[in-house]
Amino acid sequence: MKVAVTGGAGFIGSHIVDQCLAAGYDVFVIDSLATGKRENLNHKAVFYEVDITSSDIQTIFEKEKPDFLIHEAAQASVPGSLKDAVGDATTNVVGTVNLLEASRLTGVRKVVYASSAAVYGNPEYTGIDELHHKQPLSPYGVSKYVPEFYLYVYQHLYGLKYTAFRYANVYGERQDPNGEGGVVSIFVDRVNAGQELSVFGDGEQTRDFIYVEDVARANLMALTAGDNQIFNISTNRKTSVNELIELLRPYAKQPLTVHYEKPREGDILHSYLDNTKAKKGLGWEPHYSLAQGLEKTMGYYQKKS
Repeated sequence: MKVAVTGGAGFIGSHIVDQCLAAGYDVFVIDSLATGKRENLNHKAVFYEVDITSSDIQTIFEKEKPDFLIHEAAQASVPGSLKDAVGDATTNVVGTVNLLEASRLTGVRKVVYASSAAVYGNPEYTGIDELHHKQPLSPYGVSKYVPEFYLYVYQHLYGLKYTAFRYANVYGERQDPNGEGGVVSIFVDRVNAGQELSVFGDGEQTRDFIYVEDVARANLMALTAGDNQIFNISTNRKTSVNELIELLRPYAKQPLTVHYEKPREGDILHSYLDNTKAKKGLGWEPHYSLAQGLEKTMGYYQKKS
């Protein structure tokens, strides 16, 4: 069985590639390297340096004949989507449709798509489930939501199966602390560098932090389960920024200082995703607590430094 992974040189995608290869699948990677890194590539996977909007996608699929597509490639920056909404939509919407067309024309069995919790917007309640109202607050949120409708249409018209995932706040090894890096990767980078941590607000805002290996495992499981469903991939737990800092404090090489700044306008105060549907419909649940995931993440970066 062969799996195509878009964004396979990126943070989450590279972990998915590793797990697919370990499970015995043949894998090829499509990545433009706009944000992905060659050093993340698994040498056992065939690599195509191609943009997902390119007409070359069809040629590659005709050559490789994948059984499955795991689609992780995206314009993933919220500020980037605000600066260039057309570019954001071109990559995330048009690029996805380009992949779906190549999939249906070459006999792909199933598509696994990375959506985002950004589709929900401001929470009307926490423990956000998949039925929660969808009101994205950025072009990025819109461009991750629209492909969910295309997945449904391609399944309805052509029988192309899919599973879509709305990720919570993913963290772990290979995450870039620059650009749109998550708070965990930014904090880990600064802790290792002995720098002060900056917090917007009082630090009591909460998020749902999910370890990347758990996310990758959900993608692997979706190849054979959860057909034509949308799932939150999360811990179903809320963690405050202050709690995160306390978990990181033992790894600091010198006393850790924290600077609290004014809250950022528009920031969501509290958010965590209900993962009940994924547990029931996919047979998945997270294996790593935040403390365990941070231990692995810190060990990786401290070994590199």
